[in-house]
Amino acid sequence: MLDDHDMDAVFQALGHESRRRMLDIVKECPGIGVGLLAKEFDVSRIAVMKHLGVLESAGLLISEKDGRTRRLYFNAVPIQLIHERWTTEYSAYWSGNLTRIKYLAEIRARNDDKDKKKGTK
Repeated sequence: MLDDHDMDAVFQALGHESRRRMLDIVKECPGIGVGLLAKEFDVSRIAVMKHLGVLESAGLLISEKDGRTRRLYFNAVPIQLIHERWTTEYSAYWSGNLTRIKYLAEIRARNDDKDKKKGTK
């Protein structure tokens, strides 16, 4: 279980849009190098490294040295521990189902919008 200090670090790390985007990229491209990740942002490499330090301190990133490259991996454990703190098996089941309905409705709405733009509806 995360103590309050560890949990604060996770929330602080997730509180910045650039760090959330970094996690999205690392999740989609496990093992991405720091240099390649830094190219995705319009800030200095030093600024990217500071953000990565915050994510790593919160336990959300794992970095591994591979020659001259630092490879990055997403660690979902801190987020899962937070999830488990405030959910029960019952609430997780129903919130999961409601989330799926939400995603399906959003996909349907996007498809309807595309059809309207094409003039097929």
